Amino acid sequence: MSQPILPNTFRALRAVKDDAGVRAEFQTLTPDDLPPGDTVVRVTHSSLNYKDGLAVAGRPGVLKAYPMTPGIDLAGEVVSDETGTYVPGQGVLLTGWGIGERQDGGYAEYARVRSEWLVPLPPGTDAHWAMSVGTAGFTAMLAVMALEEHGVTPDRGEVLVTGAAGGVGSTAVTLLAAAGFTVTASTGRVQEEGYLRSLGAANVIGRDEVPALKRPLEKERWAGVVDSVGGETLAGAIAATRTHGAVAACGLAGGSGLSTTVFPFILRGVALLGIDSVTCPMPRRQAAWERLARDLPAARLADVTQVRSLSDVPALAERILAGQVRGRTVIAVTQQKIG
Repeated sequence: MSQPILPNTFRALRAVKDDAGVRAEFQTLTPDDLPPGDTVVRVTHSSLNYKDGLAVAGRPGVLKAYPMTPGIDLAGEVVSDETGTYVPGQGVLLTGWGIGERQDGGYAEYARVRSEWLVPLPPGTDAHWAMSVGTAGFTAMLAVMALEEHGVTPDRGEVLVTGAAGGVGSTAVTLLAAAGFTVTASTGRVQEEGYLRSLGAANVIGRDEVPALKRPLEKERWAGVVDSVGGETLAGAIAATRTHGAVAACGLAGGSGLSTTVFPFILRGVALLGIDSVTCPMPRRQAAWERLARDLPAARLADVTQVRSLSDVPALAERILAGQVRGRTVIAVTQQKIG
């Protein structure tokens, strides 16, 4: 195994802020520009998530400081590790822990991070696979695990996935269908019905159907829910969840507010499970990635993944915010091996 090296300069997509406002631009950086940390990673792949779209497009609320390299996940190989946990050339991935928000993230050819944030690439996988899954797939896996741990099983009834054509949603549909669940996919993109059925969805409904459920208690329908939308959609899903069912909440694309009543919780025993993929403890993090390697092999992800270059990210940011990106988008950050 050849050992990767840290060059004198490297490329990065940076979000900058000045009197003209916030914008994203490509810059040439040096190792001195890297943030504090004990481990340097040569980033070969990142991915495109909704948060990344907000950050690159200059929307407020994601980036905590400027200038900043967006990209909330990354995968590649270790250049150096002061802690000795990883050896040069070892494949690793990183999601969460504030990268791409509070600290420079994956949209640069090199990153300096803390070794305790890293997860070794599971055996038989590579960086491309890891970012085909990415933060979205990792979040979906955590949501599915949470439902299962709460006792939601295929014999309990159908499960709902909201925002089903997005990154989290499409992975959740795939994982739940593979586990034997009858999946209802909710989406605002009716043209994606064929795509969602190809992932394993048994039913496809329009996104307006769930937020239209306004009564405190609706007819019991879903044994479990993976919700990446929030707002009125989450409220409607809770109202229609079956007795002793569970709702895993992991997103807010449709709003951060939640207007509901206590009735589903105290009369039906519905559980609202919050999914935090950012500071997820390492044992659970590793368990999720091991299961993803088992249940989502590269071949299964091929049809739902597109690969784009780092240069494409500014345009892609606007598209994902407009709801025009489906499935997963892998960003090829560095394509040629160095060293």
